[in-house]
Amino acid sequence: MERTQMRTWAEVSEGALVGNIAALRARLGGTRLMGVVKANAYGHGAVWTARILEREGAAYLAVATLDEAVQLREAGLALPILIFGVTPHEFTAELLHYNITQTVADFDAAKAYSDAAASLGKTLKCHIKLDTGMARLGFSDVSDICGALSLPALDFEGVFTHFAVSDTADGGEFTRRQFGAFRDLLRRAETLSGKAFRLRHCANSGATLNYPETYMDMARPGILLYGYPDLTPVMEVKSRVVSVRRLPTGETVSYGRKFTAGRDTLVAVLPVGYADGLRRTLSGGFEVLLNGRRAPQIGTICMDMCMVDVTNVPNIRVGDTATVFGRAPAMTARELADLSGTIPYEVLCAVSARVPRVYVP
Repeated sequence: MERTQMRTWAEVSEGALVGNIAALRARLGGTRLMGVVKANAYGHGAVWTARILEREGAAYLAVATLDEAVQLREAGLALPILIFGVTPHEFTAELLHYNITQTVADFDAAKAYSDAAASLGKTLKCHIKLDTGMARLGFSDVSDICGALSLPALDFEGVFTHFAVSDTADGGEFTRRQFGAFRDLLRRAETLSGKAFRLRHCANSGATLNYPETYMDMARPGILLYGYPDLTPVMEVKSRVVSVRRLPTGETVSYGRKFTAGRDTLVAVLPVGYADGLRRTLSGGFEVLLNGRRAPQIGTICMDMCMVDVTNVPNIRVGDTATVFGRAPAMTARELADLSGTIPYEVLCAVSARVPRVYVP
């Protein structure tokens, strides 16, 4: 599709992603990089992102579901792929067929995977997850870990945990407590079982930035790959002006009549709304970039459109490109997240499937 035919699109920059990968590899030194591409690579396009990660020297890919892993394999990705989430043991044959590594978070799941793999005469590659304070998934009992390690048809290549507050200013004490618990569980499990894990990893984006002592054998930055909080944003969401109209003083705009013009106002209509991922809670609270200037969005954001006050934007015309969010001087996903009480992850992941991704150098 030609960009000129698009109502709204997301430009995804290869240069920005490659630059972020290079910055992360420099920060990590000799520690391997696991590229997190779950949730369609946080909305950026999983296959496209994974191919660049593979080309740029990543050691591993990570996803949340079996379907996400299969998509990468069927696209030709050869890197090891770890599924973070739970895969029912009934799909063990698919895990084996596609050479996918499965997270194992409790003994019953481990036993079911082992039995299923043994029935096929094969061995399933796994990573054990340890719960050190996230209270979501993971082993916390050494005897259960050792029991899993004794199962015959599982190859426990790796072990990991996940930090709860490594990205917060006051999270140091708890993060270090988690890391200590991880190392203690790991040491006791390896000593009692007589087995050693080949890959140990626990540094997510927050720990990659703030706790280099947690890097171990591999780090797994997610949101950092895509530019947040302090690298280059990879995605910019853009739209086109489809209408320009004059709104007299005292007239209202959009559903609920939440905005009343305090002066004669020039209004541009953009064909982007909450069905495209632009949160309705942002109504009247953010700015888009048009012709080099930020212009305030006004009135309630609709499903497919929103309105912008362009009175102070020079030479505004139908067809002009507006940046909804992206890189400065436009607002970033971080700014939109702060305004709507969420996190950049959600802003990026919310960009819907009907918004075409346009990959640019």
